[in-house]
Amino acid sequence: MSTTDSVFDPLAEKYDTWYDTKGKTAFETELAALRPLLPELPGPWLEVGVGTGRFAQALGIPSGIDPSEALLAIARGRGINVLPCRGEKMPFEDGSFGTLFLLTTWAFLQDPGKVLTECRRVLADDGRLVNGYLDRDGKWAAGYMEKGKTGHPLFSHARFPTFDEVETASQQTGFQILKTFSTLFQGPDETSSVEEPKQGYVPGASFVVIVASLSGS
Repeated sequence: MSTTDSVFDPLAEKYDTWYDTKGKTAFETELAALRPLLPELPGPWLEVGVGTGRFAQALGIPSGIDPSEALLAIARGRGINVLPCRGEKMPFEDGSFGTLFLLTTWAFLQDPGKVLTECRRVLADDGRLVNGYLDRDGKWAAGYMEKGKTGHPLFSHARFPTFDEVETASQQTGFQILKTFSTLFQGPDETSSVEEPKQGYVPGASFVVIVASLSGS
């Protein structure tokens, strides 16, 4: 996740442990929506906002960036090749990557438009952007927003988008949406089994995956 170091650094261990405890089934549901996409995605791959490397390790993404040194220290332990930097300004040449991943990162981006513009720059002409985000109209984001209102040290900084907002921002920065999948309809206190993703944007989904290409390519 990409945000200021001061937000995530003190919470790194607790944030990472969540994936093995309360968030385990939700995480597996998110992975179930992403794994079928992998065979068609061109390389090389990079995760923007790699965090502790949970998604990268599970999906076989070898490299990632993030501004939080505390999160990156954990990702390194998972064997991910990481670099401390922000998605708004990446130290890579134009067209360096075949696929970029934004996975539960959007809500913590300081300037999503700038990140998308930078993603466009470092993607190859035939590249893909895989954006898996928590949708504002889903139960999980609703719960996080309530926590944010009470001053939660992490979610008070989160800004969860709607599908329309993500779609518009993607198109405005030169991306064409190719596929959309929706999943995680169970809420935080209801998640008892791994869900199968549904094609398209389905209202009420907490986790939405958008696969996009560069417009005109």
